Amino acid sequence: MSRVRMIDTRSEATDTQVEVFDHISSSRGGRMLRPYAAMLHRPEIARMTADLGSVIRFSSRLSDRDRELVIAATAMERACRFEWDAHRPLAVEAGVSASTMEAVGAGTPVTDVRDSHLVEFVRSLCRTGAVDDARFEAVSDLLSDEETVEVAAVVGFYSMLAIFMSAFEIC
Repeated sequence: MSRVRMIDTRSEATDTQVEVFDHISSSRGGRMLRPYAAMLHRPEIARMTADLGSVIRFSSRLSDRDRELVIAATAMERACRFEWDAHRPLAVEAGVSASTMEAVGAGTPVTDVRDSHLVEFVRSLCRTGAVDDARFEAVSDLLSDEETVEVAAVVGFYSMLAIFMSAFEIC
């Protein structure tokens, strides 16, 4: 059970919240997703967070495959079952192998070299808050500067969502 009242439907929103509710749900297929249903208690935060999420998800320079792998790995590192359950199938659909996803889910080494570089970058950021030169260079050799920036932004964004959802017991 959530620690705050979830604003799941438009009828539950106040006049101040309803415009943001409509903005968020219209960009998410008419649905109000769990983190935003809690964030709506502060509509400004909910709107800005959802807008950043839209950029990360729908205007990414990363391939769908790389983005979904990074999101799924972040979800596992942050123990956010909600994001893992949402993004694991998207990662597989985008072409991430079953063996990579099994390793991500188990927290074990990933055997695919490209996937391993991305996952280890995520694990390092989530576990230590930093990435050593070797891990950074491995990812920057695979990706453009823009894409490398996005990988870090994706980890930061989904870490924030996971921490927020954990605080309210909605992960």
